[in-house]
Amino acid sequence: MILEMKVPSPGESIKEVEIATWLVKDGDYVEKDQAIAEVDSDKATLELPAEMSGIITLKAEEGDTVAVGAVVCLIDTDAAKPAGDAAAPAAEAPKAEAPKAEVKAEAPKAAPVQAPAATSYAAGTPSPAARKILDEKNIAPATVSGTGKGGRITKDDAVNAVPSMGTPTGGSRGSERTKLSMLRRKVAERLVSAKNETAMLTTFNEVNMTPINQIRNEYKDAFKAKHGGLGLGFMSFFTKAVTRALQLYPDVNSMMDGDYKIAYDFADISIAVSGPKGLMVPVVRNAELLTFRGIEAEIKRLALRARDGQITVDDMTGGTFTITNGGVFGSMLSTPIINPPQSGILGMHNIIERPIAVNGKVEIHPMMYVALSYDHRIIDGRESVGFLVAVKEALENPLELLMNGDAKRALEL
Repeated sequence: MILEMKVPSPGESIKEVEIATWLVKDGDYVEKDQAIAEVDSDKATLELPAEMSGIITLKAEEGDTVAVGAVVCLIDTDAAKPAGDAAAPAAEAPKAEAPKAEVKAEAPKAAPVQAPAATSYAAGTPSPAARKILDEKNIAPATVSGTGKGGRITKDDAVNAVPSMGTPTGGSRGSERTKLSMLRRKVAERLVSAKNETAMLTTFNEVNMTPINQIRNEYKDAFKAKHGGLGLGFMSFFTKAVTRALQLYPDVNSMMDGDYKIAYDFADISIAVSGPKGLMVPVVRNAELLTFRGIEAEIKRLALRARDGQITVDDMTGGTFTITNGGVFGSMLSTPIINPPQSGILGMHNIIERPIAVNGKVEIHPMMYVALSYDHRIIDGRESVGFLVAVKEALENPLELLMNGDAKRALEL
């Protein structure tokens, strides 16, 4: 029986996908549930598993855009699985003959003999017209390869010659043209749309990370031991600080819908993570209800799914506010772009020890710049600055504002 494999729907709003990579070759025998292809949608990269075992015939090529429900391959389920050694002798025959073919193929390459041209009196000598052009360009004839008879430099050679300007020669100057994945194209489209269709502004502040570092240094080992190896990172503190600030400034937790504003009484926080397919933004649902342990566990789960290419459309759908951490790559300061249709995004950055004034004295503390990009159509300056100040206050006084004065209880130790 010939089974037609069709593209499944990754989500309600997705009408087409792109064949990113075939993981099998035409004519291969595949097992049921074996991953045979990676397909890109505009939201995620998904694996396509074989529905039955058999010999596969591919009906689409890598890079093809196919509609959801379209046939991308056929599987002959009646075909017997080939024996492991059956194809070996046949496969080795061409390998044995390959060197002979290569020797014959190389013979013509060696045929052109340049030696006589190199010793010819005309080699490297420009024609009168070529010499005039080279003089105007201030190019030495010795630096130009002649294509004329006997190696003579022709007028065309001189016209096409480019001054070296003192740059090194002999290095590689190759280039490669590759098509962007559907996901990357969609990300690019959304970023340009965000820049063009929102009144985006960015406000900055700085955070003294000493209080958080003190709590982490004191409790991170106990936290890891108590919660099965789960680390106590910065993201849980920032997520808690953001959800608190969103409750204080609800306009930041809203978005535009035509002439209307949609406000949310929950905080679904999108966390930007780096995966093999690029930047992914999975969502931590109802982050305002989660504990430090719950936030760290959910971020770890989503990050692992992104790293292993298992992130789904549902994992990235929704979100009312985004946090992105460029500091892990060494970024000192940036203006993050809003993740539409959201109205705000918080950018974290590198932590560097800097001298600051504390109670009239200069002290050195680990400092981080933070940036809030926001849509000024819906968020005013008072709300944006107040929101970022509220985040700063919570991070600089986490014990009181994020842990209700009891770190052990907050960390479930």
